[in-house]
Amino acid sequence: MHCPHCQATQTIKNGSIHSGKPKWKCKVCGRQFVANPSQQRISDSTKQIIDKLLLERVSLAGIVRVTGVSARWLQYYINDKYAAVPRSVTSPEQKKGS
Repeated sequence: MHCPHCQATQTIKNGSIHSGKPKWKCKVCGRQFVANPSQQRISDSTKQIIDKLLLERVSLAGIVRVTGVSARWLQYYINDKYAAVPRSVTSPEQKKGS
């Protein structure tokens, strides 16, 4: 069993996930993983498509249907994007009349 993060072979069994598949933990980096996951990570190209659809103001349900991601993941992704935007607002100083 190889760790997908650091490729180390020093892994131990660490319980199981909700579907019963065994979970493993790397002794080197501490990452937990499943040997043959049925779900894959969201690719960067899919995230770029989601960003474009958000700019086009497509509904969240529409984005879920088009891209195949879960609604829960999409909401977390949007919340993280929103939290990364700086909150400061600057406006140019207006000149007063004579």
